[in-house]
Amino acid sequence: MQVEKYKLENLNEQQLQQHQRRFETLAADIKNVNSILQQLIDFQIAIPSWALGTGGTRFGRFSGGGEPRSLEEKIEDVGLLHALNGSSGAISLHIPWDIPQNAASIRALAAQHGLRFDAMNSNTFQDQPGQAHSYKFGSMQHTDKTVRKQAVEHNIEVIKYGIELGSESLTVWLSDGSSFPGQLNFRKAFERTLESLKEVYAALPDNWKMFVEYKAFEPNFYSTTVGDWGQSLNYVQKLGPKAYTLVDLGHHLPNANIEQIVALLLMDGKLGGFHFNDSKYGDDDLTVGSINPYQLFLIFNELVEGMNARGMTHASDLGWMIDASHNIKDPLEDLLQSVEAIKIAYAQALLVDTKELEAAREANDVVKAQEILQQAYRTDVRPLVAEARLRAGAALQPLQVYRSLKVRENLIKERGLKTVATGL
Repeated sequence: MQVEKYKLENLNEQQLQQHQRRFETLAADIKNVNSILQQLIDFQIAIPSWALGTGGTRFGRFSGGGEPRSLEEKIEDVGLLHALNGSSGAISLHIPWDIPQNAASIRALAAQHGLRFDAMNSNTFQDQPGQAHSYKFGSMQHTDKTVRKQAVEHNIEVIKYGIELGSESLTVWLSDGSSFPGQLNFRKAFERTLESLKEVYAALPDNWKMFVEYKAFEPNFYSTTVGDWGQSLNYVQKLGPKAYTLVDLGHHLPNANIEQIVALLLMDGKLGGFHFNDSKYGDDDLTVGSINPYQLFLIFNELVEGMNARGMTHASDLGWMIDASHNIKDPLEDLLQSVEAIKIAYAQALLVDTKELEAAREANDVVKAQEILQQAYRTDVRPLVAEARLRAGAALQPLQVYRSLKVRENLIKERGLKTVATGL
């Protein structure tokens, strides 16, 4: 389904007067409003191909109907999101869930929707039909070299697909680890994994990046071979300049100070990007900003300050992607909410007076430092984010437009009530 431009414009027109009042009131207090608006317009968040259908838990999955049945339909759904919010201009593929059968055709379809291909994602955490060797006891850490070779060859195959599509990065997440004490030799597991990653790294084109993702636990519950940011950093420092750590907001132990992790990785030039979601207990993969929006703002505050300190371009020098699972929500509505939460946190961080904050820090004025941060956080920047969407030709209120156009109902008519998204 495509959003007809005239319908979008008509719906925007109905809300324009109220929006302009709210925006002008907010803009009057912002010195560099046009610069901030352009940064918001430029900032794009990739949508993963696996997030366009209903997710699930170990206990059940409740399909909502109208799910994309093919890679082509997934691209159409991301194009729909991008038309509504102007901020979802990239799609990230997971192989082998979404293998492009005709790369030229897939690339052309994406271009028609104004999309590019973000990071390619490999999968050695599941056994696939017809696979010669099992990953039950690990992939790149496995004691059997033939299993490790299979995992390496899969990642190299993923790189080849990415080259055909115009991607420039590979994300490697390994579920490798152990569930019981004594099961694994930690040192050998690290060495074998590093050896395998080096083989994949050697296959990267010159302009590519490798992102090494970490996770504290699950599916293994005693140890994980890339278990935290320090272990990931250890790997990427040994791999070389094209290797970076990727931060998934749900992949930490409870109460981890993610904003501090971000600051230190940026300082070392080894932060590669993000998988955005939210969590209460573990890797809950909930809607971004639904549990702890203040933490999301604090993370973006460190990102803006750290990237500015290094002369980095916010929109393109890091990878930005959502990684969530939607078992009881309409996936497209959830993604619209997530993108909105990310843009709000980014806009709030852009409002922080960094010079004043640094002066307060140097003077050890703890109260003033807190007030500066919370002043930005408590500012309702939704009119600012909406104005950026309007200037980008998107919807003032994407979720309202989605519902008023009955998008899900139309997708069910087109695709059926019992469809299940590929790969999940």
